[in-house]
Amino acid sequence: MKTFVYPAATLLALVVSGAATAASCPPVTVADPMGVGQGAFPQQYELAEFESIGNCTMAFNGNPQAAALNARIRGNGSLPSLAKRLPSEPLVVAPYDAIGSYGGTLDALSNATESGTSDFMSTRHVNLVRYSDDLTTIVPMIAKGWEWNSDFTQLTFFLRDGHKWSDGAPFTAEDVKFWYDNIATDSNVREKPKDYVLVGGEVMDLVVINPTTIQFNLPSPKPGLLSHFANHYAQGFQPKHFLGQFHPDVNSGADALAQSYGFENGYAAIKGYYGNSDWMDTPTPMLAHPDLVAGLPADTVPTLESHIITRENTEGRHLVANPYFFQVDTAGNQLPYINEQDELFVGEREVRLLKLVNSEVDYKAQSLNLDYAPLLLENQEKGNFTVDLRPEIAMSTFSFNVTSEDMEKRKVFGDIRFRQAMSVAMNRAEINEVVYFGLGAPQQYTAFAPSPSFISAETEQSYAQFDPDMANALLDEMGMLDVDGDGMRELPNGDTLVLNMQIATQGGSLKLVEVAGQNWRDVGINNTVKEVTTDEYRSAASSNSLDVTYYAKGQPLAVILGISELFQPPFDNYFNHTSGMLWGQYVDTDGASGVKPPQWVYDSMAGIDAFQSAIAGSDESNAIGKALVDTVVDNLLFIGTVKAVAPIYHSNKLKNFADFKTQSYAYYRTYPYRATQWWLDE
Repeated sequence: MKTFVYPAATLLALVVSGAATAASCPPVTVADPMGVGQGAFPQQYELAEFESIGNCTMAFNGNPQAAALNARIRGNGSLPSLAKRLPSEPLVVAPYDAIGSYGGTLDALSNATESGTSDFMSTRHVNLVRYSDDLTTIVPMIAKGWEWNSDFTQLTFFLRDGHKWSDGAPFTAEDVKFWYDNIATDSNVREKPKDYVLVGGEVMDLVVINPTTIQFNLPSPKPGLLSHFANHYAQGFQPKHFLGQFHPDVNSGADALAQSYGFENGYAAIKGYYGNSDWMDTPTPMLAHPDLVAGLPADTVPTLESHIITRENTEGRHLVANPYFFQVDTAGNQLPYINEQDELFVGEREVRLLKLVNSEVDYKAQSLNLDYAPLLLENQEKGNFTVDLRPEIAMSTFSFNVTSEDMEKRKVFGDIRFRQAMSVAMNRAEINEVVYFGLGAPQQYTAFAPSPSFISAETEQSYAQFDPDMANALLDEMGMLDVDGDGMRELPNGDTLVLNMQIATQGGSLKLVEVAGQNWRDVGINNTVKEVTTDEYRSAASSNSLDVTYYAKGQPLAVILGISELFQPPFDNYFNHTSGMLWGQYVDTDGASGVKPPQWVYDSMAGIDAFQSAIAGSDESNAIGKALVDTVVDNLLFIGTVKAVAPIYHSNKLKNFADFKTQSYAYYRTYPYRATQWWLDE
């Protein structure tokens, strides 16, 4: 199976054929294609493709402030001409509505140093490929094309000739191999490789064919590997010229160099720049090692993204446009249009809401729960902003700590009857009305969202009915009785049970947790609800100290095809909703520590490997997918609530802002809405 952007020879022929009559290229937009036909992919073109279809020769224009912006990127040299900054094959983007104007600062708002990162990162993020706006078509980005072999065990990417990092250094296939061999799978940098860089738990072999061609050789078929690069925040490349100087396998003097900058060794320097995850925006040394920054060669690691961080502290971060960015509009203007980006960290929910109402923010989606919507909608005309309500993919989900350090709680939480009781004790209709204004749809968690064809309506409603009588009967059957007559049930051994429920509003609505908490108290399960910061919540969850975890959960089929995490303990990553931490520890250590999971967990792990090796949509794939879902629903490790809608906020000054199809944690990591062509009409 092959999927290509036009091969170079074909592109050259296209250019030559139109050269005799070529004129200036028309400023094509999505709204007005000006008679220019669509290329191989929607809303974008390769340069030679556009010049051929438009019968034109493109002249390139740069941001007049590029030199001044470049001067603010510490570590960058003087700025060369635009011709030396753009790749020979830039990606041509058709703006949605209009050719934009340069300038301005995009103002964003986040809860804390990390909690808003993915939301704001969507305005500049790039990867090898991405999803187009239809959320189904994979299109070129960093890579101009790709090719699969017939059995999906070899994936080859073709890169852009002359592409450069934000410091002007060449970007080549060596940067992709360096990311994989020396970062993603190096135990000195990452204790354990992430699920998405493995195939069936095994590493791949990356081969550099030439500077613009990199080949992924897979130990078994994984057609979804391409979709991983199309949607995930983790980028499949890192600057070998910069991070490699600190890697002992690349530079024999790495440790000495790192020590001269104040780090313990080369690996510590890599971690100082790269952080402790693939969440590539943060932390920079400016936040993680402020005492060392002045003596370092650069403030942050070079990037291929549209903007690069120039300031970061506990109050916020600031970015400027990447002067070497690889995209242009159809008029030949180098993107991005927006000169600067500013992200403010505000921990107080009420203050964040006030800043939105007062029009101090240009764009916000993450942590913007539906209970914000009435006030925002009421003020949008006066404030010159727009609030759109769009369907969510993930939904608010509960789980009980089946590997609790408290053995009596572990017995109870691990009993399927308890989880069934807690599911039917929830009044999802009430949650829908109180929290989601009746706009949602009560349902059970099934992992996949939206539901593929192999998930039935009956499955979506399994143990999702409101039935307090059933809940009480199940709890009675377990021996959880009200021994002291206070209306609350004790554990079977007579000990008091009070569920410790912590909520970070980045992951869902506090009001929903309060309603569910009251539902559970109505059947005798006592609980306390406490709002905490996202960092506090994640720290507590990862340390196995919570009774109940609560966060948005669920992923599209396209994401699951590339990432197995939802079906492997602890059933997601640090940033999302996890459970069964000691099960995960047992699997990670091959039984050396932790708690052995039940057989259904191993069945699920084997099932997801098989699912990712099958062709999506085939009878085999659908059968495996159904079995995976049945396992998830039958065991109720995660309990769903309501599939709902959520707000997306943007200033009316922000132009070329497209209508989002979904408000989605899963898909705004996909960055389909092409924020590099946003511009500010100020």
